[in-house]
Amino acid sequence: MKKFVIISGNIGSGKSSLTELLSKQLGWKAFYEVVEDNPYLEDFYFDMKKWSFHLQVFFLSKRFKHHQNIVSDPCSVVQDRSIYEDVDIFAKNLYEQGIMEARDYYNYSELFRIMVDFLSPPSLIVYLQASVSTLKRRIALRGRDYEKKISEEYLGQLNRLYEKWIADFSLCPILKVPTDDLDFVQKSEHLQLITDKICAKLQGVEKITFK
Repeated sequence: MKKFVIISGNIGSGKSSLTELLSKQLGWKAFYEVVEDNPYLEDFYFDMKKWSFHLQVFFLSKRFKHHQNIVSDPCSVVQDRSIYEDVDIFAKNLYEQGIMEARDYYNYSELFRIMVDFLSPPSLIVYLQASVSTLKRRIALRGRDYEKKISEEYLGQLNRLYEKWIADFSLCPILKVPTDDLDFVQKSEHLQLITDKICAKLQGVEKITFK
């Protein structure tokens, strides 16, 4: 039976790495967030106020297309970040910080609400939790120049919005994975632990936690 699993989490939480590893481990297709070919991302980090709306609309259109492709694909899929995170986390954070204008945020939110009504929900969301210090360390390790300006305050606000979003999300089950003490890239036993818990959650096993 086809499964559609989304890997969610803050910048630097390990979403792309886990998406790749799970796709190989489970033999599923992988859909990745558009980063390297994003024409707005680098400009955004240097001038967030100017490029925030452009960036969010770009992500929204790409994620909508990806979601449609995933739903129509007969194979099981693991996706790196979802369309659901944009409006209530990233766009909302930009609006609350005064980086995105109110009219842009409200128009963007309305567009999102219209688009999401046409989408079938995933089977499971895997939420990678990480402290700001862990996020900063992982961001530094991957060495993207445009990410060097990301502040601890920005990451901390995203973490708070993620926690609220996860608490309110009801379209599918959620598996929370605290990653500060996990290294699923270097340690196969950590990857297997996550894989086992994902499979159990998909089978409907209740009270799956990492505590």
